This record gives sequence, structure tokens and C-alpha cells, in this order.
Amino acid sequence: MSDEPEQHQSSNASPGWEPRPPALNRKGRPRRTGLGRLIPTWRMVAGTVIVVLLICVGGFFIGYALVPIPNPNAAATAQSNVYFYADGKTELARDGEINRENVTLAQIAKTAQYAALSAEDRGFYHESAVSPKAMIRAAWNTVTGKGKQSGSTITQQYVKNYYLNQEQTALRKVKEFFIAIKLDRNETKDEILEGYLNTSYFGRNSYGIQAASRAYFSKDADKLTTAEGAYLATLLNAPSEYDVVAHPQNLAKAKARWNYVLDGMVKEGWLSPAERATTKFPTPGKPKPAASKAGQRGYIIEAVNDYLDDNNIIDAETLRAGGYRIVTTIQKPKEDAFVAATKKKVYDQLGTTKADSFVRAGGASIDPATGKVVALYGGIDYTKQYVNNATRTDYAVGSTFKPFIFAAAVQHNSQTQDGRLITPRTVYDGDNRRPVIGPDGPVGYAPPNEDQKDYGAITVTKAMDHSVNAVYAQMAQDVGPSKVNETVRALGMPESVKLESVPSMALGITEASPLQMAQTYATLANHGKYIPYTLVEKITKDNGDLSLPHRDSRQAVPREAADTTTSILQSVVEGGTASVAQESGRTSAAKTGTIDEDRAAWFAGYTPNLATVVAVMGQNPDTGKHESLNGALGVDRVNGGGAPGEVWASYTEAALSGTEDVDFDLELQDGATAPTEPPTTAPPTSSTPSQTPSQTPSRTPSQTPSQTPSQTPSETPSETPTDESPPPTSGPPTLLPSGGAVGGGGGDGGVDAG
Repeated sequence: MSDEPEQHQSSNASPGWEPRPPALNRKGRPRRTGLGRLIPTWRMVAGTVIVVLLICVGGFFIGYALVPIPNPNAAATAQSNVYFYADGKTELARDGEINRENVTLAQIAKTAQYAALSAEDRGFYHESAVSPKAMIRAAWNTVTGKGKQSGSTITQQYVKNYYLNQEQTALRKVKEFFIAIKLDRNETKDEILEGYLNTSYFGRNSYGIQAASRAYFSKDADKLTTAEGAYLATLLNAPSEYDVVAHPQNLAKAKARWNYVLDGMVKEGWLSPAERATTKFPTPGKPKPAASKAGQRGYIIEAVNDYLDDNNIIDAETLRAGGYRIVTTIQKPKEDAFVAATKKKVYDQLGTTKADSFVRAGGASIDPATGKVVALYGGIDYTKQYVNNATRTDYAVGSTFKPFIFAAAVQHNSQTQDGRLITPRTVYDGDNRRPVIGPDGPVGYAPPNEDQKDYGAITVTKAMDHSVNAVYAQMAQDVGPSKVNETVRALGMPESVKLESVPSMALGITEASPLQMAQTYATLANHGKYIPYTLVEKITKDNGDLSLPHRDSRQAVPREAADTTTSILQSVVEGGTASVAQESGRTSAAKTGTIDEDRAAWFAGYTPNLATVVAVMGQNPDTGKHESLNGALGVDRVNGGGAPGEVWASYTEAALSGTEDVDFDLELQDGATAPTEPPTTAPPTSSTPSQTPSQTPSRTPSQTPSQTPSQTPSETPSETPTDESPPPTSGPPTLLPSGGAVGGGGGDGGVDAG
């Protein structure tokens, strides 16, 4: 019933009535109502997509334009300088915080390259520098807990390693994306792969595949086998985790990843199935401590670096940038022999006295025929005692200077004050404190002999045997101190070493290093031919050799001057202060030296094929002050014929082991043979040429050996000079209370014990 009125109303509708049409929008289309308004039309979807695409394209071009390829980061370019022994194969040390040695792609085994591609980016050579698909997949796997993955191509990883850093930020990823695309346009695939393999981290502090190859398999990257290359590629995914030596519990995981790498190589056609079947998992070597600066390494690195800088080969700042492969002249067997000899003859002999705590040792050994430094001893350990005793120049050389005076005498055909030619047979007055006589009389200098001993009339040869200061101070005056210094320079003493033009040079007041002294003695051993020493055989960087300075030999002093000096130094070995050299079992020539108060003792000597200088020095470890060695090493007095000579003999014997002993081939000065009988008459002491030996000024019982008739007891030269003694000046000599002289070339150098 209730519906009837409506039916009635409908039936009563006026003729011609029609339903109202739906509302239209501005474009004449029906307006959507209800839930339909929430559903986007296809036009809206298409428009949105177009807008997004335009934004993305615009953003891409803006990003591409705004993000430049930056300069490489410092860590990515830093490399070690690698030092090798003379064989060019045995690594001596690495210098630098970053253990990296860049190599070219040609220096990396091909299968190792393929292994890296298989592990990290199999489509590297035929796909884009970036892989959006891989990035999306990596993000999905990370979100769903399947493992954190980067999704980066090798190009992107290289960009991260070389240009950016390892931080995980959106900004870094954006930069990485754009730089990778630009890089792919600017560099070849091979260049990018080479950079990637040189910058990737492989564990064991190894940056780059060359350092990794050395760290895990002790070989260069071009020698890697397929199995080894695949193992290094495995490490790229988790360097520390997959080191099966450090983490044996992860062996199964490492093998699984290794198999994945090899299977990928087969799939890509880089490895045959047959070779894959025979490839066995390699066993990496044990981790080795870094070749640091401990032991002698630091001293050698320091000496080599100084040599490169001083000779304008590589300056210090450039060298610090790293990347140099330096083959030194140091021969490992000889270096080991030097270390062993010093340990046995010096450090194993130390006691518990205060003087024992002052003991330092240093030395250098040169091949006279080539000038190559074959061994260098800088001290007990660079990490414990950083001062390089082989190259330090703050200790006087003592009587090891005397041979230079004699060589100068022969070179210049020098004569005594009374006109006699100086030869090994020449007789001098060897009395203690004998005044040095110049052309105008005494010069005001009367050097003491060791233990104040008088030798009377003595030949030049015997005076060298016993290191008689009185004789060689007079000879320095006879030759002329300036001429002596010219000879010393010619033998190889550098200009940086100060040479005094005074007779006291005979006592060895010159301060030089063992290496510098080894240079001069090597010239004597080489018959007077000077060859500048070198510490470097070869230097390469980026697979190219650096040029080294020419080291042409030159006749520094006449052969007869050098050879005659050698002959009297042989006498020192046969019956003088250097007799300990006989323990080497080698034909040798040598000279000892001990400076004032026994603060240092020297032994300088050579065989026909090896020149070596050893010094034992006294230094306070706390203050750096030079100290006396009296009482050290279990002896009352340390001298050149003691510990230094023992080290020399022990080292020389070991260094030349397995080679034949050879004699010196000498061309001597006329009259060079020493007399068989000692002279009975003292030589003249005044400057009057007409004097005969019988006219030598006599001494009265009241006079001391140092007193000339004009001297008073108060003018007797003291045994030890004071640090405050005035330096020589020009003009006539003026006697000082200490016995030295101002202007006459005096200055007491102290007692030299030979």
C-alpha cells in the first residue's frame, strides 16, 4: 500500500518528461562522482610519468654537469717505496704507511684479471659503467635480509676507491654514479680495470693486487696461478673473513666463494672446464710482519734516501709520494755477515759498567772496483737507536788519517826539511813531544805519542806501524797541510767534511763518517782510481727506469802514491797496530785510529777487492754527549786494534768466504822498500838543509822531550787540548800555554793511540 502513491505520482508525470543529464566538466565530459574521483585517469598517469621522466632526465643532465671527476684521494695514490737487495729479488724493506705497489695490467696474470671480473663484474667489458638493475637487486637483498650488497660495478668500485671514500651515504652514492658514467667515457675499460686492481684492498694491509700477491703467495702478480688469482679475487668480497690462514674456521665459506669465481670464469669462457676440474684450492703463506725499519732496514733506507736526494736523483718530497722500486747495492750475505760480526765482537761483549751503556758501532763496506756499497751497519737497531752510525760525521777519525799524509807526500814528491825525499825508508825523529819544524823553525806544536813513548830515529813505515804522532805531524808540515787536504779531497772526501790545514791533522782531528772514510780507502785499494760510491743499482716507477748519475772513474792520485801507501799499510797488518786483520785470513792493508780520551776507535782496511771501515763510538744515550769508552767491553782501554779490528776481521772473513785470496798488484815508488834494520841515527829536526843527523839539537837532562832550547817548562804542551783553544789564524806562530799555536798551524789534536 505504501508504494502506491509513488506509483500514482509516476503515472501522473507530465508528457515529454526526461531524466536530467549528468553534470559536465569544462571540456564537456561527465564529471566523476563518488569513489571514481579517487582513481586516476590514464591521462593523469601518463602525464605524471612524463613529468617524472622530465625531472629525472633534467636531474641527470644537471647532476652530470655539476659533479666533476675530482682529483684522486691521497690514500688511493699513496704507495710504498720498496727497497731490494742487490739481487733485485729479495725485498729489503718498505717505506710508507700504505702498502701498495702499482703495476700495469700487463704485469698482472691474465687469469687473475678474469678472476676479479668473475667475482665482481662479469659484464664489465660489454655493459655500462653503472647497473641500475644490479643496484635495485642489491637494495632488495639488503632489505630482505639476504645480505648487504653494494650492487656496484667495477667502475663504481674504482671510483669509490680512487676518487671518493668508503662512507655509506646517499650523497657519496650519487657522486659515485655520475663520476662512473663520466669515467667510462674518458678512460678505456683496461685503464679502469688496472686502476681497480691497484686500489682494491685484499687484507693483510695489502692495497692493490701486487702487494696482495706478495703478502699471500710471496710472488709478483704476473706469476699468479689460476687458483691463486681466484683466491685473491675471493678476498675482494671479504678480505679479513676469507683469509683462511688467519681465520681457518672460515675455510668452507672461502672455498665456496672461490668455486663461485672459477665457475663464473668457465661460464664466461675465460677458463676451460678441463682446467677447472684440475684446479686445486691454494694454500696461502703465513702472514709476515711488515718489512719495517727494525734492525738495519731503517739505517739503509735513510742512507739510500739521502743518497738519492744529495745526488739530485729524487728529492725528499717526491720520494715521500711513494711508488718507487729501488734496487740497492747492499748484498744480503755481506750485510748479514756485518751484523753477525758486530753482534759477536761488540754487543755480546758488553758488560754492566756505565761505559758499556755508551757503546755504539757503525761501519761501511765498498767494492773498490765498482764503488758499490755492499754492506752498511748503522747500529744495533733503528727502532731503538735511530742515529745512523755509518753516516754520522761527528767523530774524529784518529790515526786512520795518517795514510793520506803519506800518500800526499808521494804524490807531490815531498821532501823533509833537510831535503830528503819522503819514502817508506825515510827516517824521522819519533820522540814524544818533538816540536814540529817548519821552514822558519818550530811552529809551536809538539804532539804527544801514545803513552808518551819515545821512538827515537824511526822509518816512515815503522812510524805507521806504531802510529807515531811525532813523525806524521812533522810529515804533514813537510808536505804542506793544504796539499794533504787536496789529496784527501781527490781520494773522495766530500766538501761537506771540514779539513783543517794544520800539522795536528796527523792525529785525525777531521770528523767524518765510516762511509766517507770507506770511500777514501776504497780509492787507495783501487790503485788511486776514484769511483764515487753508490747505494743504488736501479730505480723504477710506473714500469719505467729512472736515470742514475754517471760514475766514471778517474785517477785521483798517481798509482805509485796509492800503491806505496798500501805497501806500508800491509806492514801495519804484518807487525803493527792492525795485526788483528790477519785473523781474516786475507791479504790486507789497514790502519787503526783512536781519538782523544778513547771516545771512539777506528779500524780502516782493505783487501784487493773489499774496503771496509768500522768504528766503535762512545755516546751518552740520554744526553747525546760523546763519552769515553774506557772500561767498556771488558777492557781498560778501547782502541782500533780491539773491537773495531775484530769486527773487521770477522766480517771480512765471512764476506769473502768461498773466494780465493789474492795479492795486491802494486807499483811502488822508487826506494819504497823499508830497511831491514832500524836506523841508529836520528834525522835532522831543524829547517837548515845543510844539517846532518849528527847536528840534531841535543836535549839537556833538565829538558823534557817537548822543550826546545827556547822553551821554558811552563810552555810544555799539555797532553790534552782544551775546547777553548783559539782557532789558527794567519801570521807568525804564537806559542800558547797549552803548547798549541795561533797562526802557525798548531792546535793539539789529543793523544791518538793508533
